[in-house]
Amino acid sequence: MQGQALKSLQKQDLVGRGWSPGAMTIFSFLTAVLVAASSAAPTPLYRLYQDSMHLGPAMVTLVFSVYAVSLLAALLTVGGLSDYVGRRPVIFGALLLNLLAMVLFATASDVAQLILARVIQGIGVGTATTALGAAILDTSRARGPLLNSVTIFLGLTVGSLGSAVLVTFAPNPLHLVYEILFGLTVVMIALLAVMPETAAGKPGAWSSLRPHVHVPHQSRSILLKLTPANVASWALGAFYLSLMPTVVAKAMGISSPLIGGIVVATLMGTGTIAVAAFREWPASRLRLGGTSALSLGVAVSLFGIEQQRVGPLLVGTVIAGLGFGANFSGTLRTLLPSAHPDQRAGLLAAFYVQSYLAFSLPAVAVGLSVPLIGLAPAAYWYGAAVISLAVISMVASLWNAPVTKQA
Repeated sequence: MQGQALKSLQKQDLVGRGWSPGAMTIFSFLTAVLVAASSAAPTPLYRLYQDSMHLGPAMVTLVFSVYAVSLLAALLTVGGLSDYVGRRPVIFGALLLNLLAMVLFATASDVAQLILARVIQGIGVGTATTALGAAILDTSRARGPLLNSVTIFLGLTVGSLGSAVLVTFAPNPLHLVYEILFGLTVVMIALLAVMPETAAGKPGAWSSLRPHVHVPHQSRSILLKLTPANVASWALGAFYLSLMPTVVAKAMGISSPLIGGIVVATLMGTGTIAVAAFREWPASRLRLGGTSALSLGVAVSLFGIEQQRVGPLLVGTVIAGLGFGANFSGTLRTLLPSAHPDQRAGLLAAFYVQSYLAFSLPAVAVGLSVPLIGLAPAAYWYGAAVISLAVISMVASLWNAPVTKQA
């Protein structure tokens, strides 16, 4: 009865505002892509920040990592808030945070302001991700899961590539990209004013803010087996989004910011393709193929860096990106079915904790190592660690029987 009442409420709201469910889905999807793109926009600018603010690699990775930590904090606290207060208020708050972050980035004069901008941005992205993802599912049960699985990768692709193009060819590179994203965010806020509410809400908003992280007993061994590849994937993504433009510029001697942006966009773009193209594959095949591609791709990329050749770097990045996307999809499709329905929220929270710690801490570690051993050797050691973790997971996939009933 409650589900029927909610569907009736949603239908009346959609009709009353003149919006079709399809239009609502498009709005939520594009807004999610915009928020993710905003988070990737600083990546091609990190080298400029290094030069203008005299930052070392360790500080650059710190600026990146505080974003990941604040995003995780938002996911664990306000991640489910839209179920209680509705989608629109939560999306509105997230977009306001994105506006504030763009202002801080555009006016940043020192590293403290960069860090503050990244913290606010992380909170905004974490807040928006679940609310917009839920809104997509509210209005498109058939396409929602696929759309949600590609929004992050697609947004990171658009943000890193678009920012690199603007930095290379447009004037005022430290400001223009943020001004454009600010304007697009304002447009989405204006559209949100006529967006219908798709969640009826319910009591318990305050109690929902308490983080709930729990790995059910039957899921622990599965998560343990999946951990090496999951850490490898997210750590690789962090390296590309934080230091790859600097590696391309300083270790490979390529001054154009566009090349660094293209390399980062290639990893995320091929990840998007992998998630969409391989969605019918069994989870075990995704994991095995993903870990194999990840290790091979990183090895080819390191060869390109060592030879100072963009071609092998891009080829390796394509292979690694396909592995990243396939492994991400295979991991979730293996892990989540191992928990009972009332346990999945806590298990997903644990997965996010692991993933975003892998998205932040290894990047800081490699940033700290650069002054000691140099940028290129740090990249080689980092890549070797990613390959080792992927190989461990690949061997575990071959050695063990399927770890769970796969989706």
